[in-house]
Amino acid sequence: MAIIEDHTHKLYWTHAAEQILVEPWGANSLRVRVTKKADFAADQDWALTQSVSGQDQAKVTITDDTGAIQNGHLTASINKFGWLTFTDQTGKTLLEERWQVKPGGHKTSPLGIPGRELKPIIGGDYAATMRFEAVDGEKIFGMGQRQEKQLNFKGCILELAQRNTQANVPFVISNLGYGFLWNNPAIGQVTFANNETKWEAQDTDQIDFWITADDSPAAIEESYTAVTGHVPMMPDFASGFWQCKLRYRSQAELLRVAHEYKDRGLPISVIVIDFFHWTQQGEWKFDPKKWPDPKAMVDELKSMGIKLMVSIWPTVDINSENYNEMEDKGYLVRSERMYNDSYHFMGNETFFDATHPGARNFIWQKAKQHYYDKGIHLFWLDEAEPEYGFMYDFDHFRYHIGPALKVSNIYPLDYAKAFYDGQKAEGQTDIINLVRCVWAGSQRFGTLLWSGDVHSTFESLQKQVVAGLNAGLSGISWWTTDIGGFTGGNVEDPKFHELLARWFQFGTFCPVMRIHGFREPAEQTIEHADRMFGQPFGSGAFNEIYKYPKATYQILRKYLFMREAMRPYIMAQMKQAHEKGTPVMRPLFYDFNHDDTAWNISDEYMFGPDILVAPILHADEQQRQIYLPAGEKWIDINTQKVYDGGQTITVATPVETIPVFTRASHPVKKILNFTAPELVE
Repeated sequence: MAIIEDHTHKLYWTHAAEQILVEPWGANSLRVRVTKKADFAADQDWALTQSVSGQDQAKVTITDDTGAIQNGHLTASINKFGWLTFTDQTGKTLLEERWQVKPGGHKTSPLGIPGRELKPIIGGDYAATMRFEAVDGEKIFGMGQRQEKQLNFKGCILELAQRNTQANVPFVISNLGYGFLWNNPAIGQVTFANNETKWEAQDTDQIDFWITADDSPAAIEESYTAVTGHVPMMPDFASGFWQCKLRYRSQAELLRVAHEYKDRGLPISVIVIDFFHWTQQGEWKFDPKKWPDPKAMVDELKSMGIKLMVSIWPTVDINSENYNEMEDKGYLVRSERMYNDSYHFMGNETFFDATHPGARNFIWQKAKQHYYDKGIHLFWLDEAEPEYGFMYDFDHFRYHIGPALKVSNIYPLDYAKAFYDGQKAEGQTDIINLVRCVWAGSQRFGTLLWSGDVHSTFESLQKQVVAGLNAGLSGISWWTTDIGGFTGGNVEDPKFHELLARWFQFGTFCPVMRIHGFREPAEQTIEHADRMFGQPFGSGAFNEIYKYPKATYQILRKYLFMREAMRPYIMAQMKQAHEKGTPVMRPLFYDFNHDDTAWNISDEYMFGPDILVAPILHADEQQRQIYLPAGEKWIDINTQKVYDGGQTITVATPVETIPVFTRASHPVKKILNFTAPELVE
């Protein structure tokens, strides 16, 4: 006979060694854990590490064969068989487990498929599966950053794993009025099918998820970020333009570029030193042949009002001066079979173990000695998945806190934490670090996610729009992309010039505006110092906006100045992100959730509450249709024409123009009738 009990504002159920604990965790929210072990894992809060209040407001009701717990708008009930159902304040069912077994009251089936499973793995852990009933017409958003064309993931199967260009944040917002976090860093899969929703973890101690209910996507987002953490307040400089390429090879080259921007009167806030500026992977210091005086470089840039960011890789080459010490102390990711190296790029490398507190301190101390103490306080944390080559055999690797199958998704969060904690300890308050991957809660460590090594194509640009929108809904308010794409853009090709112009326009209306890329044709001149292990290693072609043909340069220049004009507006949105978790770029339904059509739009978005952006996502697109949400009048910033909302319009889209609208009730005057300063040759 199952036991259902009130454990002081918590609902507890147990039967035949299975235990379920449902407890309040923030406003209108509940956390659910299921285990078949002796007790729930005490040290596994994972993403839910923020302190929350109001737990004593929950009400538990027990009857002979059922139990229920209500916390604000959300109620969870459990019957005598242990089946869970979640309802909102009106009694509407939001989620319910999908059981296809006997007995089951009015829901019986001979299939013998349970709503949840903890199947034992030889060695002691479990493979977990959680099944929920599907609902016709449901729309599902979030899930971090994916290189998919869909904004709505209903009907999709998604891997729960980190990869280059894929940042797994297992949180969703449903149009039914709930948010759901799969609070588990294990490798797995989620299926949003028409007949069921199924969450799976390959190796875990327990099932663990968090659910919230509210009347709007904004309220759900605020509840989620309240329990996983708010992003810090973005420093003002970060809202400007970031210049980057693969790669500036020397101190002299980088300073020439910085001076050229300033001499031309072009706004620039950050310039970036990319990879292989170091002596060796795993030494985290400048090669003195090419970078003879980093402190003087930082000071010279500072005099121009430019911040310097430097690339960090988590790879440690076997020939690194730090390799033996890190291996001795257990600071490296371990392999389960044969060789210990886990990455091969210009050598044999192993990743530092970001889950090990000692390893996090070790890499920070090296970065502090060689970068931070020389005035460099911005870090580009690349390879943050980490990137296990092309195979991603997660069962082959083990971390300090457990096997990769069980914990690998948390690696990018701990990687960011290593630098955030170090910077905080030094008294730094304006922390923002560029990171190639994140997990649930990464935002609280000052992470700026970018979408990885995406290709220079219009198809890729289309995917970046929905990637950025879903990342924002997943709590990652700071997001950017390599303007122009990372690979495949030829600086001599007019077709790439068009793509770059369209991507630059889109980048103007992203939380952070940053140009980067491995441009073609690559530089052919290879100096001796640029040879790694006997192999030539040069740089991509130019990527500075003033080096493109005049027609393209004028377009890029226009939007660079438009971005500069918008910075006060952008910083106001960053304050909302910091205080409430509000994404800076978000789907139309975030602000217009009562407009049914807005839930179906994936190629437009709101940039803050008052700017609607409709980027051009196809080659030679001279006009496009745009839906304007109901309940507002909209001003076209390019023509000044005013439109009623609730309709689809067609506008001209010459290559120098991106369709942008501002609310008539709250116009953003900085972009109305905007004109860039005259170009002086």
